[in-house]
Amino acid sequence: MNQPLAEEIALAHRERRACIVATVAAAKGSAPRAAGAKMIIYHAGMTSGTVGGGKFESLVIAEALANFTREEPWLKAYPLHEGNVDSFGAICGGEVTVFFEPLQVGPAMHIIGAGHCAQALAKLAADCGWHVSIVDDRPEWLALAIPAHRRFPTLPPVYIAAQRWTANDVLIIVSRNYMIDRDALGAALRQPEIGYIGMIGSRKKVQQVFDELKVAGCDEKKFARVHAPIGLDLGSDTPPEIAVSVMAEILQHLRKASGRPLSQP
Repeated sequence: MNQPLAEEIALAHRERRACIVATVAAAKGSAPRAAGAKMIIYHAGMTSGTVGGGKFESLVIAEALANFTREEPWLKAYPLHEGNVDSFGAICGGEVTVFFEPLQVGPAMHIIGAGHCAQALAKLAADCGWHVSIVDDRPEWLALAIPAHRRFPTLPPVYIAAQRWTANDVLIIVSRNYMIDRDALGAALRQPEIGYIGMIGSRKKVQQVFDELKVAGCDEKKFARVHAPIGLDLGSDTPPEIAVSVMAEILQHLRKASGRPLSQP
């Protein structure tokens, strides 16, 4: 593969930019590009690389965009000779088969706070194959977030407002004080696309955050989206145990699982 294109695909994966890689899988007769030529197609129609240009390439782009949410790869043949009703007017005399490979955005965890529970949760989420981002205004704590893919030394509302959220995004609020949590939650409730919102803390703390947000004008109906206090009741005490409790609830919610013991019928 062309090295710059390979690097761009890797970068798209790191930055969680959904795209489809179109590869010329086979070329017979006269064709614009040989087998192995690649092109990246992004959601908005932007592309990198080329599979041949012209009308043929525009049809490849249209095919990718029309099936952008498809999860499994697929093949499509494009005849390039006038004797075929599907030749779209091409007279090259060949045929090209294109392999479409979706690179969908996987699950991501965005953690507000970089304390002990956040560190344990970041490690567990990363071990599960999730993309992990941590937000904290303390550089010395961010430096400890070794499992995180991205670290942001900024205020949580600024970070939350700047993200392009999807149903695969999980926001976990576990900062060092309830005021940071409150401001982060207020910003999160203005983002309806977030797939899961969870906040750590006692029931008293959670209620105080909700009350202060209501006074600030937040619609209390939106609180139904918030998992707080976060986690399943596992009798957890240490940060690693709390991380297991939180991750278990997240997986149960996203996968719509029962959460019952597997030993039960």
